[in-house]
Amino acid sequence: MKKSFLLLHISVFLASITGIFGKLISLNEVLITFYRMLLAGILFIIISVFIDKTEKKYTILEYLKIANVGFLLGLHWIFFYGSIKYSNISVGVVCFCLAGFFTAIIEPFINNKKHSIIEILLSCLTLVGIALIFSFDTKYRLGIILGVISSLFVAIYTILNEGLVKKYETKELTKVEMLGGTIGIVILLPILLKFYSIGTFIPTIKDLIYLLILSGICTVLLYWILNIAMKKISAFTVNLSFNLEPIYSIIIAVLFFNEYKELNLSFFIGLSLIILSLILQMFRIFKIK
Repeated sequence: MKKSFLLLHISVFLASITGIFGKLISLNEVLITFYRMLLAGILFIIISVFIDKTEKKYTILEYLKIANVGFLLGLHWIFFYGSIKYSNISVGVVCFCLAGFFTAIIEPFINNKKHSIIEILLSCLTLVGIALIFSFDTKYRLGIILGVISSLFVAIYTILNEGLVKKYETKELTKVEMLGGTIGIVILLPILLKFYSIGTFIPTIKDLIYLLILSGICTVLLYWILNIAMKKISAFTVNLSFNLEPIYSIIIAVLFFNEYKELNLSFFIGLSLIILSLILQMFRIFKIK
């Protein structure tokens, strides 16, 4: 269990870096997600062919089920990067913390189990924190709304993915999810083009370098070790643990993008409530274990 928590924490740190690429890459959120999933899928294929050839085969229906879950991840990324584009890194990553709240509400319906009052109460701390952050500046409202939608998609993804990681081989699972997300975005691209300004489809050399880092380190490595960790850790714990992501991201955003100039007291009070919910939940988990 300790090894799983260590892997989970490493994946959280890697995830905290991903938001920064939303600012660094000049492409819009749809294309960032498309290239991220496409390059990650290609990297997994390369690993399967040339490095780790221990590949298991599944039925077409199983592949479709995995691909659909990957598409949910793709939708999460589109709204996540949209949130950052329309606000800033700090606001975008903090909205991600609502995933724990959505998980506590939705998971019992999907997995046919009782709601946990403790989990809901802890998640409500996060909800209050987000509400405070939501009120701090009207110019970030659209970014916050996109961030909330993003957290809903990632909550559903994590719940469904929890069942998959216990059944399927990690590398093959993540590869199919990445390729499934890529295909899903391509199918939806005509619709997405009506709502998003694309600009250019072709990344610059600078953008391509950032995309390779994002895909290789912050996607292939991240989701590989995260899926390993989820074999022993619940979806709620994973989503709540990812509340650490904004802490790391905000520190980086403050150091490299001077975002502290855009944040006020209500933002940091809200962030403190989110951190408190995380501390209480982690204390509860380790006490049980």
